[in-house]
Amino acid sequence: MVFPGVSHKLADWVLYQVLAKSCYKAARKMRNCGFLLSNNNNPSLKPSQQPSLFPSVSKCCLEGRGSDTLVCDIQGTLLRSQSFFPYFMLVAFEGGSIVRAFLLLLSCPILWVLDYELKLRVMIFISFCGLRLKDMENVSRAVLPKFYLENLNLQAYEVLASTGTKAVFTSVPRVMVEGFLKEYLGVANVIGSELHTYGHYYTGLLSESGLVVKHRALKEFFGDTKPDVGLGSLSLHDHLFISLCKEAYVINKEESKSSTSSVMPREKYPKPLIFHDGRLAFLPTPLATLTMFMWFPFGIIIAIFRLLIGIYLPYKLALFLGSWSGVNVQFKGCNPSRSNHKKGVLYVCTHRTLLDPVFLSTSLGQPLTAVTYSLSKMSEFIAPLKTVRLTRDRKQDGDTMQRLLSEGDLVVCPEGTTCREPYLLRFSSLFAELADDIVPVAINAQMSMFYGTTASGLKCLDPIFFLMNPRPSYNLEILPKLPRELTCAGGKSSFEVANYIQRTLADALGFECTTLTRRDKYMMLAGNEGIFLVDALGFECTTLTRRDKYMMLAGNEGIVIENNRKNPY
Repeated sequence: MVFPGVSHKLADWVLYQVLAKSCYKAARKMRNCGFLLSNNNNPSLKPSQQPSLFPSVSKCCLEGRGSDTLVCDIQGTLLRSQSFFPYFMLVAFEGGSIVRAFLLLLSCPILWVLDYELKLRVMIFISFCGLRLKDMENVSRAVLPKFYLENLNLQAYEVLASTGTKAVFTSVPRVMVEGFLKEYLGVANVIGSELHTYGHYYTGLLSESGLVVKHRALKEFFGDTKPDVGLGSLSLHDHLFISLCKEAYVINKEESKSSTSSVMPREKYPKPLIFHDGRLAFLPTPLATLTMFMWFPFGIIIAIFRLLIGIYLPYKLALFLGSWSGVNVQFKGCNPSRSNHKKGVLYVCTHRTLLDPVFLSTSLGQPLTAVTYSLSKMSEFIAPLKTVRLTRDRKQDGDTMQRLLSEGDLVVCPEGTTCREPYLLRFSSLFAELADDIVPVAINAQMSMFYGTTASGLKCLDPIFFLMNPRPSYNLEILPKLPRELTCAGGKSSFEVANYIQRTLADALGFECTTLTRRDKYMMLAGNEGIFLVDALGFECTTLTRRDKYMMLAGNEGIVIENNRKNPY
């Protein structure tokens, strides 16, 4: 109905590919499984231990390959996981909806009995049918790279990085992997399956070229020239693919499982992972996704419970019931002394979620006022403490914070936005000009299922998603008050004070300082500077004004006097 031009093609594909071919594939797969089970005690019959025609990737020499050309696949070669299901689930959940993700999960029993090609086609159809091109672009830029980096095979990456020209051939959709491969791994050419589109939407079908067959695509791309190095898995298709190269090496799945040499540590990432988006905090394998959906209704109930006790109950009782419900709060430090009883204490915090000031106020057992740059109406309504919006006008915001400090203690997060990874963004120096009693507070939050922050989603749901985690954790440590000689009153500039506090908090948390800002984050993740109204409504920006409207429609500037009657007001 949305895509009338593809209905006939879809019906033909379903009838022939799924109903006719899958029955035969399922029967053959069940027979093979029975054979393998009956011969489970015979190691020589296990396919994972069949000898390979090519040496292991661990035998590849990395020196002197700066001019070599390497070809490989991302699935099962660059990535340690053999299945691409989790990444289709990320597209379905983050780019589509929770309903689309649930449909993909329900397809798992069907996927199990299909062969590789049909399995890939079904996952593509469920994940992409009706998906906007723009949504897929956001997922490939802001969501998938984090999970790809965490799943990189270190040995395969070291061989890839040692070569000069890199080309990846894969049967998975090109749009899912091209951005990551080019931006993070420096791959020059990505040849993957192309998807059919209708307007600004995907139809869920492949283009006329169909799925990429790697050895055929390699011949078409290189012609009679042989690439220098080929990497592949133990599958027969990959053996055929890498046999067209001068040198060929395989990724041994069993060897990778039994050794930590294939796991990519964070310090060896090709690029630092500082920003990423999306709600899911785990790799959504079928079992993990099933667990998430089973927890989801309970998570909503427990999030509402945790929210209500935080709003309406006294601090100590809220902490007790929150801990009983699974919230782990670790607090170090005590209330600082005051040098000026006419002004409050300025708490300078790292920013992990919108709930940072709430947990600080509850842990201290005293009311605080929080200032923030971006706050939804819902977050403002449910906040159990006073919140004040800032305008990004330096003079006006300074006057506002001075007034609030004269009324009591104040919490400020000078990063201006949240960061999920162990990095601190650049601190705004405005807070350093306002108070002498400055207390740094090191805050870190851990989430196991859902992230409580977003750059392109609904920010009003951030607290709800954080509280939906089975066991969310908050670590708060109040550091010693800044000595007077290190403040602006002691002769330091506001920039020196801000940089000193950033380094102090980074050392306390084991984080790394950066010069990145809120604008850098939103430009990288959402493609804007953090203003979402136009994108959320699907509207288009113009420079037209009210005057233009009335001049076009009424021939005047919008001041209308009907029948020369005077306005009684």
